[in-house]
Amino acid sequence: QGYCSRGDACNFNHEKTLKESSGGNPSSPGAALGSGKEPRAKNSRKGRVGSSTVGSASSSSSSNCPTGGNSGGGSNNTSASKDSERIELLDADGRVKYTTLEETVGQVLTLARDQHGCRFIQRKFDEGGAAAVQVIFPEVLENAVELMIDPFGNYLVQKLLECCSDDQRVSILQAVNEVETNNTISDPAIERGEGLPKVIGVALNTHGTRAVQKLVETLNSSHQIELMIEGLRPGVVMLTKDLNGNHVVQRCLQRLTAEDNEFIYTAAGQHCVEIATHRHGCCVLQRCVDHAVGDQRNRLVHEIASNSLVLSQDPFGNYVVQYVLELAIPAASSQVMKQLGGEYPSLSLQKFSSNVVEKCLKLGGPELDPDRANIVREIMSSSALPGLLQDAYGNYVVQSLLTIAKGQLHAELVEAIRPHLMAIKNSPYGKRILARSHLLQKKT
Repeated sequence: QGYCSRGDACNFNHEKTLKESSGGNPSSPGAALGSGKEPRAKNSRKGRVGSSTVGSASSSSSSNCPTGGNSGGGSNNTSASKDSERIELLDADGRVKYTTLEETVGQVLTLARDQHGCRFIQRKFDEGGAAAVQVIFPEVLENAVELMIDPFGNYLVQKLLECCSDDQRVSILQAVNEVETNNTISDPAIERGEGLPKVIGVALNTHGTRAVQKLVETLNSSHQIELMIEGLRPGVVMLTKDLNGNHVVQRCLQRLTAEDNEFIYTAAGQHCVEIATHRHGCCVLQRCVDHAVGDQRNRLVHEIASNSLVLSQDPFGNYVVQYVLELAIPAASSQVMKQLGGEYPSLSLQKFSSNVVEKCLKLGGPELDPDRANIVREIMSSSALPGLLQDAYGNYVVQSLLTIAKGQLHAELVEAIRPHLMAIKNSPYGKRILARSHLLQKKT
């Protein structure tokens, strides 16, 4: 929607202007606007997965609107309707034709969803402060959800949250805490949040997550924090597993106290496996362990260790188990090792769990030597040992065994391997063990 500042360098095929498409007057109000249809990418790739790096949907440091780009989805009719509204709000040069906020009363929703209009209102906030906020606050409050999920409107809400009074912020919290029962907004995220407080659907939205994060950042009283928790609690598990929603949970962990975040820690403990085995959830669970204190942290670590056998074999859960081992808490590490006991040979043959087995062998102090010795004995006495020596993953575990074993235990391990040395000479993976022949030498 609107002009693109990148011109011919833009990656999208923009619709022709009114002048190009119909030969109209370039000075007409709609000359600089597109036809309202969605731009199409020149080189779109099917099936490309979005980035899941932390911070990809984090709240921006500035409340200024972006300088260009597509303003969102919707049908062509809806886009055309928005364009006609914008033509009324802009002069022939594409500038907002209003000079005061009082003139915009009744048009705030339309104005806030426009790039220029959004900037105009934010500029008035800077100039007029609390008085300026009060002029348009009723309309913003009435349309809070729709503005928070809008590509431009979300920046206005973020700016307003920085400028508004405590009472106004409470009003916004109360508005987004209402349960969504009769949704009229066509947005997949909002539809997913139906039956839950509206703030959940907003947090699941690409643009809404930024507004909710800003809401968390600006909380400054116990009453506001209670309202925020009340809205997020029913959908906190859903949020931890969402590309956008997980950033809201992480913002809570960063900004609120450990006591206030108890609702997150409780949900993480009760749904440990569900969260840990999810692409985004595994990251959130690790951050929970980071921020929790005392008994909260102990409960989370215990829950992870108790489920370590299942988690170790999962593409995402294995990272959570490794993280607990890296904490170097002897009791937790010992609990993980005992949970994996009896399954070490099979775990060593798997891509994900073999990394956990290696961590068990390499991490921790001398107090864990008995647990490590048990791992060595279990694997070297297993009928799976010949397979491990020639396995793509198992050979690394065997190398780790040879590295950490000492004295009589190391001698017993070498003797267990020796009958298979001829066989592994022809194995591409077994050769890796032979290449490190020093591991087969006597160790004291």
